Amino acid sequence: MGLEHYIKDLLYRYNCVVIPGFGAFLTQEKSAVIQETTNTFYPPTKTVSFNQQLVTNDGLLVSYAAEAQKVSFEEMLTLVKEEVNQWEGRLKNGEHLRLPEIGNLWLGPEGKIQFLSVSSVNYLTSSFGMSSFVNAPVTREALKTEVTEMEERMPIAFTPEKRAQKSSRPYLKYAAAVLLALTAGFGGYKYYQTNQANEQLAWEDAQVQVSKRIQQATFFDTTPLELPAITLKTSKKEEAAEIEKVSGEKVHHIIAGAFRYKTNADRKIDQLKERGYNPSYIGTNPFGLYMVAYDSFTDANEALTALREIKQTQKDAWLKTIK
Repeated sequence: MGLEHYIKDLLYRYNCVVIPGFGAFLTQEKSAVIQETTNTFYPPTKTVSFNQQLVTNDGLLVSYAAEAQKVSFEEMLTLVKEEVNQWEGRLKNGEHLRLPEIGNLWLGPEGKIQFLSVSSVNYLTSSFGMSSFVNAPVTREALKTEVTEMEERMPIAFTPEKRAQKSSRPYLKYAAAVLLALTAGFGGYKYYQTNQANEQLAWEDAQVQVSKRIQQATFFDTTPLELPAITLKTSKKEEAAEIEKVSGEKVHHIIAGAFRYKTNADRKIDQLKERGYNPSYIGTNPFGLYMVAYDSFTDANEALTALREIKQTQKDAWLKTIK
């Protein structure tokens, strides 16, 4: 089925992508750095890691793949479980599981899954188009050597006969050398200053883009969203919660956002109610963020239908299944 293609797409948008029953890929932003030993500038990036303990299905990967392949949520969940079984079988046979543009997985001595990410892919969208580069340093000792070499190559000679006539101009030789040295020094300094300014601008722009991305992302949204008022056939939260307690049936939540502060989550619920939704607060995720749902369903098909309708205007909406 090529499950790694859907994982790769989601890593650009989310910090956590869970493969049900297998583990989760996590991303963490890393600031731009300058390696002093090689004078290499590295732009901001996202590092990818793997956590074997996070195996609970949050609905993100399954709903995304189901929508892409035009199948139901339950059908896609079955396909995902089949592919996960194939992955586990290959790992137990001692094979390396290579996921293109993500990394390699293998079993360690203690039976734990080891992971080595691919460093050539940057999942931080705000750094698109930025690449590392090497800037050669300009030092005073190097300029001093260049001035000495240029002075030795200058074809200025004085004969004894003309020394008396030109005794008033012995400074020309040294003036020319100083002029060439100043020209070289100024050019080197301008080159160094320009590159330093470019690095500073790249750093500041990267920080601004990262800040904007954090404010606009679904996981860290702190600003109100303008959502059109629509009417959905949804179930009541109390009924869904009661069914979940009594029968253990799965409840499917359409997530509107996750917020760093509880006050922002409450404000989001009030805004969604004014626009005709049936929102609710469903607790916190593993990152400690307060999660708000547009609506909740006990029927997976109804949840997917509502999700497709909401995603026509809100592309970041996704499905979370809790049992």
